[in-house]
Amino acid sequence: MSSSTTNTTTIGTIGAPSRRNTELAMLIFAVLIPVFAYVNVGLAKDGSVPAGVLGYSLGLGLLAGVAHLVVRKWAPYADPLMLPIATLLNGLGLIFIWRLDQEPSLGKAMAPNQLMWSTFGVALFLGILIFLKDHRVLQRYTYISMVVALVLLVAPVFFPGVNGAKIWITIPGLGSLQPGEFAKIIIAIFFAGYLMVKRDALALASRRFMGLYLPRGRDLGPILVIWALSLMILVFETDLGTSLLFFGLFVVMLYVATERTSWIVFGLLLSAGGAVAVATFESHVQTRVHNWLNPLELSNGGVTETAQAMYSFGSGGILGSGLGQGYSRLILGIAPKSDYILATVGEEVGLAGLMAILLLYGLLIERGIRTALAARDPFGKLLAIGLSGAFALQVFVVAGGVTGLIPLTGMTMPFLAQGGSSVIANWALVAILLRISDTARRPAPAPAPSTDAEMTQVVRP
Repeated sequence: MSSSTTNTTTIGTIGAPSRRNTELAMLIFAVLIPVFAYVNVGLAKDGSVPAGVLGYSLGLGLLAGVAHLVVRKWAPYADPLMLPIATLLNGLGLIFIWRLDQEPSLGKAMAPNQLMWSTFGVALFLGILIFLKDHRVLQRYTYISMVVALVLLVAPVFFPGVNGAKIWITIPGLGSLQPGEFAKIIIAIFFAGYLMVKRDALALASRRFMGLYLPRGRDLGPILVIWALSLMILVFETDLGTSLLFFGLFVVMLYVATERTSWIVFGLLLSAGGAVAVATFESHVQTRVHNWLNPLELSNGGVTETAQAMYSFGSGGILGSGLGQGYSRLILGIAPKSDYILATVGEEVGLAGLMAILLLYGLLIERGIRTALAARDPFGKLLAIGLSGAFALQVFVVAGGVTGLIPLTGMTMPFLAQGGSSVIANWALVAILLRISDTARRPAPAPAPSTDAEMTQVVRP
């Protein structure tokens, strides 16, 4: 049979669309909504449009625009919703802080500082996307990251406490920083690298008890060490929020890596036992729990901050009193611009507005988990779920504390509350998630075209 030649066919892999135009459209809404809120507050307070509305609009729009261009250039296949959601939450946070600045009894104006820290956060966001070409590079620094995280967690011990908790360090020329906000990201990098290597050993079970696979005794070491470190943070820094975040993050990532429900059970038991043990002799923790259980009890001549927040939520009702028309000046004690800013949100935009903001957080967390599911490498999967889990735990701890679901911990609501460390760290967290998302969604390169000789099959009798 004579040989025959067929036409060469190039078969390429069709990847997901970049969705950058979708991101741009969403960013326009993410900028316009805070601008309208800014105008609304000005009209409610003074009956006129605020003088700085043009500058604020241009500033927020410039930050969002530059971030979008960098994502379009250096992470073209990244998730299209994370950046608009982060921009919207940051913009609304600036509006609520500026609204609270209009109440002289609540201290000096903090909105300009928050805008400056937001700019630094976006700058770090841009730097990560430009210089971190591949998230897997972070795996090389697994154990170095743990050392850095421990240094950050221990550093506040040597500085004076604020509101009973030692969670701040003072840097000359920069002011106060909360290293725990950055430690959560670095710890997630360490856990992802460590569990990627050890997950098979940790998944092994020696026996089955009451429907649970119990881990081997020698594999309990890592979780016991992390539990001990969490208790040390709680004892020496009286920082309940960071302790819960630190230990909860490890348990979540351990469960995802091993798929063993027993680790969740052990984690909950260790966490509850440790918290009860520390609360028996730590007065600051006892005070937080007491105020949570007895919010209407008189404290320093008035009700507790938890009760004041409850009054704010009740005053707001379903639709709220309106932006700029609440009584946030009555929330004294712990800073209403940081710990209790959700009380102002609940009062002025009501239950509907508060649920909308919580849904934004939930959507951002969902996109992070979606990124973890789409990641092609185990390190990326664990890192994405770790960062999303840390973000989710912080939102739950803060919202639960302000609404009275759990004792107040003193952490700040991501993007929304006043806090330079928080806004910078969370912009970095979103940048890493976008880098993982870009790698996961990027289409595989098409195979090289075959030659005529390779495509020709010669059949001889």
